[in-house]
Amino acid sequence: MRARSVDPSTAKEIRAALARWRVAVSYGWRHRRLPDLEMPVRFTELVQLRKLYDRSSDQVALMDKVAAKRLAGAALGPEWVVPTLWSGTALPDDVPFPVPAMLKARHGCNQNAVLSRTPTAEQWRRLQRRSQRWQRSAYGIWLDEWAYRDVPRGLIAEPLLGGQLPLPIDYKIYVFGGQATHVQVHLDRGGRHRWILHDRDWRPLVDNIDHPPAPASLSAMLAAAETLGRGKSFLRVDFYEVSGHPLFGEFCLYPGSGFDPFAADWIDLELGALWLAAMPG
Repeated sequence: MRARSVDPSTAKEIRAALARWRVAVSYGWRHRRLPDLEMPVRFTELVQLRKLYDRSSDQVALMDKVAAKRLAGAALGPEWVVPTLWSGTALPDDVPFPVPAMLKARHGCNQNAVLSRTPTAEQWRRLQRRSQRWQRSAYGIWLDEWAYRDVPRGLIAEPLLGGQLPLPIDYKIYVFGGQATHVQVHLDRGGRHRWILHDRDWRPLVDNIDHPPAPASLSAMLAAAETLGRGKSFLRVDFYEVSGHPLFGEFCLYPGSGFDPFAADWIDLELGALWLAAMPG
C-alpha cells in the first residue's frame, strides 16, 4: 500500500505546530508557567517568538562565528577582533596552530576545547573525534534556534585569551533598539560558572555575594555594542577584556534560549518592555 503524500503547505503547518508545542513544553518546564505567545510581555517569551517567527535574513551571519568576526571587524576595526589561527572542517594529524589556543565549532555554542599546552598524540586523536561529533548535525534544532541551521559547519582556532587559564571574564551586553541597557558578567566559566546582571552603570539588579569590578573598558564596550546592535530590536553582544583592551566575542539572538529564569521575575518583565518598545510600530 502506497503511503499518502502530504501537501507541502500542510506539512509546513504541522512543523510549525510541533515547534510551538516544543517551545511551550520546554518553557513551561523551566519557568513553571506557559508562555503567552499571542500577547507576550516577558523577555523570555519574546525569545520564543523570535525563534518561532523571526526569519530576518541577517540572523545566520550573526550566528556564524566566522561571519560575525568579519561584521565586528568591519564596524569596529580589526583591533577589536580575536585573530583566527586556523579554520577548517577536520583537524589534521598534526596540530596546525600554535598553543595555547581555543578550538571552537563555527556553527554552535558550548562546543569548544581549551588547549593550554600542546596535546599528546592520544589527546589530539580524542579531540579529532570530538570535533567531528560537533559537526554531525546542525546546532540548536532541539531548541528551535533556527538561525544556527544554515551556518556552515566547521572549526576555528583562536589564541587562548590571556595565554593561560582561567578563562577571561565574559561581558554580555543587552542592546535594545541600538541602546545598550544591561551588562551580564559571567564569572568562572571553567569552574563554578555564575552570572550577574547589571544596569549600564554597573549597578547589580539584585543583591549578590560576588561584586566584580567594572571592566576598565566598559564605556568602550557599551559604545561598540550600540554600534553593532543598531537597527535591531534586540541583540546581545559579548566582549572580553585582556590587559584593559576590549575584544569582541560573539553575537547572541536567543539568550539562554529564553528558558533560563532571571534572578527576579521583574527583570524578565523589564527587559520585555524594553524589547517591545524597540520593535518597529
